[in-house]
Formats: sequence, C-alpha cells, structure tokens
Amino acid sequence: QVQLEDSGGGLVHPGDSLRLSCAASGRAFPSYAVGWFRQAPGKEREFVATINWNGGVSNYADSVKGRFTISRDNTKGTVYLQMNNLKPEDTAYYYCAARGFSPSVYSHEYPIWGQGTQVTVSS
Repeated sequence: QVQLEDSGGGLVHPGDSLRLSCAASGRAFPSYAVGWFRQAPGKEREFVATINWNGGVSNYADSVKGRFTISRDNTKGTVYLQMNNLKPEDTAYYYCAARGFSPSVYSHEYPIWGQGTQVTVSS
C-alpha cells in the first residue's frame, strides 16, 4: 500500500522559489504516476503537473508552465515540485497524488493522496 506525505510549503514573496516534496512509502511506488494538484480557498482543486513512473514524461498546467518543474527520484521514493518565480495567484494548498497507471490531469482518477502543504505567496 502506497502512502504519501507532502512537505515544503511556506510563506514566500512574489518571485521567490519553493520546492515541494512528496515522500512515498510502499514498494510499488516506483511504478506509480504522480500528480500535483492545488486548491485555493473558494475554488475547485486544479491540476498543476504530472509525471510518469520513470520521470520520462511530464505535463504542466498552462498557468505554471515554464516556472514549475516536476521530477522524481525513485531511489528515494520522492517526487518534487520545484516552483520558481512564484506569484500571488499560486497561493493554495498543494497536494500530491499517485495512481498505478499512466498520468492523468483529473484529480478524481487518483486514489492515493498526501495530506497537503500550504503555499502562500504574498508581499
């Protein structure tokens, strides 16, 4: 059984960077696709980025393309979301999620979720 733990959130200024981590337990994790999603107050959860099982394929929401980078280290059982040039509109609770198939941009297709980590971008 794969379990996820998100970390790395915080309060930063516009233009700053943060790296989120999604640490997984479970032997099957290296075969799982992982997605990052976020949810701002009063808004629906939205797709941010996905990565396939070996890191060879990634996909990004248009709003973060060129600023965020998703990567994974299967030897450490961890997926990262490097966030650069953060903007106030990136403020949200960020979640990682895993599924045992190809990556998906739809949150409802992920059965396994981390607890989330808050990212706040404010001057």
